[in-house]
Amino acid sequence: MYAIIADSGKQFKVEEGLTLEIDLRDVAEGDKITFDRVLAVSSEGNFRLGQPTVAGASVQATVVGMVKGPKLVVQKFRRRKNSRRKTGHRQKYTKVVIEKIVA
Repeated sequence: MYAIIADSGKQFKVEEGLTLEIDLRDVAEGDKITFDRVLAVSSEGNFRLGQPTVAGASVQATVVGMVKGPKLVVQKFRRRKNSRRKTGHRQKYTKVVIEKIVA
C-alpha cells in the first residue's frame, strides 16, 4: 500500500514505515503529524486518484527529530575587482516516520 502526498509544494510517494525528510516545522519529537493532501492511494490492486485530492484519505506520521541537509557553498566572484565572497548554507529538515495510511 502506498500513497502520494503533497506537502510544502513537493510531492512524496510514501509507504508505511518509510522515513521521510520534510521542510522544518515547529513540532516536538514524538508528536504526530497528519497529511491531509493525499493525491493518490493504491492498496491491494485498487488505485484511487484524487481530483485534486482523495476524499477522506490521510497519512499519519510521527516526528523523529530535526536533521540538517548537506552543506552548500555559495561563492560570489567579480573579475578584475578584487571582490570575492564565500558563504555557505545548510537547510534544516524535520524527519518523520510514516505510521499509517488511511484510505
